[in-house]
Formats: sequence, structure tokens, C-alpha cells
Amino acid sequence: MDFITSINPQLTDKFGPLGPLLALGILGLILIVAVVPMLLKRPEEPFDKLRAQRNATEKATARQPTANLRTKGKADKLEKFATFLEPQDYATMTASRLKMLRAGYKAKNAVRMFHFAQLVLGVGALTLGVIYAMVVSAQQEVSSQFMIMSTLVPGAVGYYLPIYWVTRRAAERQKQIVQGFPDALDLMLVCVEAGQSLDQSINRIAKETRQGYPALSEEFEMVAQEVKAGKERVHVLRDMSERVGIPDISSFVTTLVQSATYGTSISEALRVYSAEMRDKRVMRAEELANKLPTKLTLGTMMFTVPPLMIILIGPSIHGIAKAMGGGG
Repeated sequence: MDFITSINPQLTDKFGPLGPLLALGILGLILIVAVVPMLLKRPEEPFDKLRAQRNATEKATARQPTANLRTKGKADKLEKFATFLEPQDYATMTASRLKMLRAGYKAKNAVRMFHFAQLVLGVGALTLGVIYAMVVSAQQEVSSQFMIMSTLVPGAVGYYLPIYWVTRRAAERQKQIVQGFPDALDLMLVCVEAGQSLDQSINRIAKETRQGYPALSEEFEMVAQEVKAGKERVHVLRDMSERVGIPDISSFVTTLVQSATYGTSISEALRVYSAEMRDKRVMRAEELANKLPTKLTLGTMMFTVPPLMIILIGPSIHGIAKAMGGGG
């Protein structure tokens, strides 16, 4: 207790009023860095030892390990931290996995890597903020608000940066799918009317749209692979609708499911829905075109009105100022 009482004035004189708080925060970070690996480390199970021995034997016999085995080994390094890096609630885990799927991250450990990135960036940025605040406070006297902001803001930015990245990537991916979906429907209609089955049409779309719309191609390719693996087409299409999260895709899936359920012509349903999608694309283009005059008007006013006002009113103001100056 006497040691704390004696060191408290020194910290206050050197780092300002928040000196004890900064020292406590640094001590907490050191304790976290020291204790977390001990908590995350779990005792090795007998089955893990046997598995490690088998993997060592396989690596010794195989001279050139494949990329899939290397990827699996990297994933296993974070698998033992799954309890801390993944939500334990089923609903939260499902929502997180769906968010990563919509962003295009289909790996099994995508949620784990996302939370790991949040942890690393958050703690790293917070540490850098603490170091920066200590360096600045040692050189000059700073306010408590500056110390708090320079410490917490970097940590918050580092923590929310992965969330921003995933959200932006999901939005761009959905935009790409919406743009390419009418063309995919036209191609599917042509394939079906040419005598190909729906599965063959989906395979064709996955190949043809790979260059222009890679996100849409990935979704149709996943549908084709799941159907080929033996999963029912209705469930596969509904999974695609939930995975993409676009109303147009949901309506399209509902149309295909109803056609398969009631035995109606798929080509006729595709023709009607394809025409509707083309009309929607034209409406979106017209909406963007209608927004242009407003944006152009705003820019014109910003760059035209001030110079015009200076030209018209400037001489009068100059004359008035000159007359008042001469009269004074």
C-alpha cells in the first residue's frame, strides 16, 4: 500500500492526471497477454497424440503435400481457440456464418478468422494508442480528454474495421449479383428452350458468367455442386435464396419451386420472370438517370453562383466601402 501511495505522485507528475489510469491499463494489457495463452492452452488428448503421429507418418511418406493439407493444418491452429473465437449460441453462430457467406467467405473457419481479426486489430490498435498517449504526455502536458480519445479511438477503429470490411464486401457482392441476374435469366431461358435440363442450364450459367459476374457464378456453381452431390433441388435453391439475401433471387426461387411442385412449364415461368427482371433493370437505370440532374444542379450552383455574385455585387460593395472610407 505504501508503494502505491509513493508511486502515485510520480505517475501524476510524469503523465498527467491520467498517469495512474494509464499505468493500470498497461498492467492490464500485460496480464491479458500473459494469461490468455495459458487459458487457451488445453491438455493434449490421447486421440490428438495418435492423430499427430498419423499425420507425421503421412507427411514422411508424402514428399509433396498438397495445398488442401496445408490449408487444413493452418485451420487447425485456430480450431483449439474456437471456444473463445466463435459464438457459442446457435442463433448467433448461424447469423455470423450467414453474414460471412453473403460477403463471399465460404470457408468453414470464416467466423473464427473474423473474430480473430477483430481481437488482433482491436488489441493492437489499443496498444498503439496507449503508447502514443504516453509518448505525447511525456513530451508535453495534455488534457484528460486527449488521453482518453487517443487511447480508445484507435482500439474502436481496429475492432470495427473487420465489420466495416465484411459489410462493404457483402453490399458490393449483392450489387454484382443484382446486376448480372437478368442476363443469367435470359441465358437460362435460352438453355431451357433449347432442350437442356434445369441442372444443365445452371451449369452453363456458372461457366458463362464467371468472367463478368464472378459472385453470381459462384452461387450457381455451388447450386450445381450440391445438386450433383444428391441434395434435393428445392432445398438447394432455398439455401441459395437465404445465402444471397436478395428479394429478386427469393422470388426467382419461389417461381422455380412452384413450377416444380405444380408441374407448370419452367420455360414459361422463366420467360415471364426474365421480362420482369429486365423491366426492373431499366427502372433502376432510369432512377439513376433521374438523380443526375439534381447532382449536376448542386455542382453547378456551388461553382457558378458564388463567382456570379462576386461579379454582380462586388463593384457595388467596393464603391460603398470606398465612399464610407472617404467620408470618414
